[in-house]
Amino acid sequence: MPDSDLLIPFGAATVAALLCATLLVVIRPLLLRYALARPNARSSHTVPTPQGAGIAVVISTLVTACATLANVAPSSLSSLWTLVGATIVMAVIGAADDIRPISVAPRLLLQALAIGAVLFAVPAEFRIVPDSPMWIERGVLLLGGLWFVNLVNFMDGLDWMTAAEVVPISAALILIGLFGNLTPSITIIAAALGGAMIGFAPFNRPVAKVFLGDVGSLPIGLLLAWCFVELAYAHHLVAAILLPLYYLADATLTLLRRLVRREAIWLAHRSHFYQRATDNGFTVIQVVSRVFALNFGLAALAGLTIYFRSAFVDAGLLIIGAGAVAIVLRSFATPRQ
Repeated sequence: MPDSDLLIPFGAATVAALLCATLLVVIRPLLLRYALARPNARSSHTVPTPQGAGIAVVISTLVTACATLANVAPSSLSSLWTLVGATIVMAVIGAADDIRPISVAPRLLLQALAIGAVLFAVPAEFRIVPDSPMWIERGVLLLGGLWFVNLVNFMDGLDWMTAAEVVPISAALILIGLFGNLTPSITIIAAALGGAMIGFAPFNRPVAKVFLGDVGSLPIGLLLAWCFVELAYAHHLVAAILLPLYYLADATLTLLRRLVRREAIWLAHRSHFYQRATDNGFTVIQVVSRVFALNFGLAALAGLTIYFRSAFVDAGLLIIGAGAVAIVLRSFATPRQ
């Protein structure tokens, strides 16, 4: 692996981190004045805290990724404009929802249009399951993308939680890309996103000085979802499932539990496993450190699936990953003595 290949994503991550931290210093007084999130019965915070820091994360990610690709792989940049545009649309939807909540139907419709535009731009020869009709595959990807974008938003309810998810995943995607299993464009996007989240992390450390807000969580969900789709297109579907498996499990099981209880699933709540953990005696640091460690473990398993390229190994590693996630979820749901 040439040193230059290592320096490019490392440089992108560093620039994104510095840019994000600088932007947050500049915009935080404005967020304090115009974008305070006041605590309520379902909040994890107890004092009014400015939200909307996701603006800095999104700007840093897109500017750094586009500038880097314009210098090292200009041909790949032209194919990403739809993704960049959809990410900006997601940020605008999130910003509008942060200022004045949008009702569920129009919010989901706008999100679906943004995700659909990205999928429409994908060449027809890019397939995950070639034997299935393309409209079914793209329809499943649309629904999956819509769910993933919103579950990232749902899971962004604790200080450092999104950083504990994004940083290990981004690091794994960078390594996968450096070993030739992802395109340079996705590798650079992952590096820029991971760096931006590192720049955001000091401001969000418990007790947080700023929150991402929907303006950050929705576009972050879109960028991560697209990285996983690209990983699946590269014939690494199990790796694409393992990397976000904790978020998928926590959010999906919580949704199913609420559906069984006939609760209004579109309303805010405190029934995610990570939220129940803080109610059960875990500190915020204990929760996010377990999620952080789990995600690095899942990243290692994802890397092994790519290395071995065996259906039998994939099945075994997926079972191990699911078991590790189940152990963490069970511990979060159990009151501490």
